[in-house]
Amino acid sequence: MVTIRAQDISVRLGRHPAVDGVTLALEPGQLVGIIGPNGAGKSTLIRALLGLTKLVGGEIEIDGSPAARLSRQEIARRIAYLPQGQTLHWPLLVERLVALGRMPHLGPLSRLSPHDEALVDAALARADVLHLKGRVATELSGGERARVLLARALAVGAPGLIADEPLAALDPGHQIDVMDLLKAEASAGSLVVTVLHDLGMAARYCDRLLLMDKGKLVADGAPLEVLTEQSLAEVYGISACIEPDRDWPLILPTGRIKD
Repeated sequence: MVTIRAQDISVRLGRHPAVDGVTLALEPGQLVGIIGPNGAGKSTLIRALLGLTKLVGGEIEIDGSPAARLSRQEIARRIAYLPQGQTLHWPLLVERLVALGRMPHLGPLSRLSPHDEALVDAALARADVLHLKGRVATELSGGERARVLLARALAVGAPGLIADEPLAALDPGHQIDVMDLLKAEASAGSLVVTVLHDLGMAARYCDRLLLMDKGKLVADGAPLEVLTEQSLAEVYGISACIEPDRDWPLILPTGRIKD
């Protein structure tokens, strides 16, 4: 299990306050969605939680230890990371690309063990890309590459997973598959954090939503506590149809609110 705590953290990108005084605690067994408009600070926040972006204020703890004192390898063993919009430069076979997820557990010049190979195959199967073994990753479609990169993150076998826009480039069926997978990971006891733009998916699948705006955390709670007509109007500048009394909540943006 893994926990992440951030106390009053701030990040600047140049002169811009990309994350501004955010305090939160993330616990295992939850699927946490981070939402907000473009430029709200979502990706910068998760990079800060992973120690990939320098703080100008505040502190982050992972499993009770200051993140600044943990090595990149120690953090990678605890929290797998799926960045957004990755470009593949090398023509690796799919299975070799996914096997890179085992690197945090290997020493210099170490080879994959049978256990590592089994975890790679399991990750390929969970991401529904086992049939792509033997293919060259750079020759895949955008959606296929996205699922292979998700498999690489799953292959880490970490108790935590942070995924930045994992639904980008996926068709609706595979979007549902990925959200089902993330939900299952959280239900099995992992901490799963994902950046999402689809408010309907966020409302349907997430246990908790963090709403970012202009670098600040402006709402934190259950989906229907966060996704209100008022918050959508103030943060996104949109009107929306919200139907809570269904098997899962329906959130449908209906238009821009004009000044």
